[in-house]
Amino acid sequence: MLAVFAAIGCTDTEDQPTTEENITGDEEEITGAEEDIEENVSDAEEEMTDSEDEEMNIVETAIDAGSFDTLVLALETTGLDATLSEEGPYTVFAPTDDAFEELPEGTLDALMEDEEQLSEVLTYHVVSGEYMASDLTDGTTLETVQGEMITINVTDDNVMVDDANVVQPDIVASNGVIHVIDAVILPPSMAEEDMMGNDSMNNDSMDNETMESENGDVVVVPAE
Repeated sequence: MLAVFAAIGCTDTEDQPTTEENITGDEEEITGAEEDIEENVSDAEEEMTDSEDEEMNIVETAIDAGSFDTLVLALETTGLDATLSEEGPYTVFAPTDDAFEELPEGTLDALMEDEEQLSEVLTYHVVSGEYMASDLTDGTTLETVQGEMITINVTDDNVMVDDANVVQPDIVASNGVIHVIDAVILPPSMAEEDMMGNDSMNNDSMDNETMESENGDVVVVPAE
């Protein structure tokens, strides 16, 4: 009988896990949990990286906004959409569709038919480098891709680029930033050409000779 009890006692002791075995099991569970956490963190980081890679460029952002259809069409007409889809960075002062509609009648149609002149106007709205609203201080001048300078004027909370108001700043894209403006701005050289054209017309009219008829009326005779 004593031998039976002794045998049973030995069997029960052998079946019970030791303290070391318990600790080892707990450590394995903790290690497994840590590996799961690290894996989840790694997956989250990959998702964030993918999200950053999917950020839209300047042209895609303009298309997505839905209020720059005329600008996008003009960029596509000149091939500048490809340029503004590159790495950059670029700062674009983007006129809205309403801004293009404010141009004098026939101006937009004329620009669309003259790719070279249209390109001059568009590149005057683009600056190489990324300039946030906080970088646009009063009196700042920036050289445009077109080659001429734009002037920034700041009064209170209002920011102006030449004669256009910035109505929405700091739309960030993957390759730069967009500042929405309420008017189409023209290079100074283009404005001077228009004025010279008007002066030429005035000079032509001044070159005309005036003669007085026998009854006293003034008659304008075109110059030869």
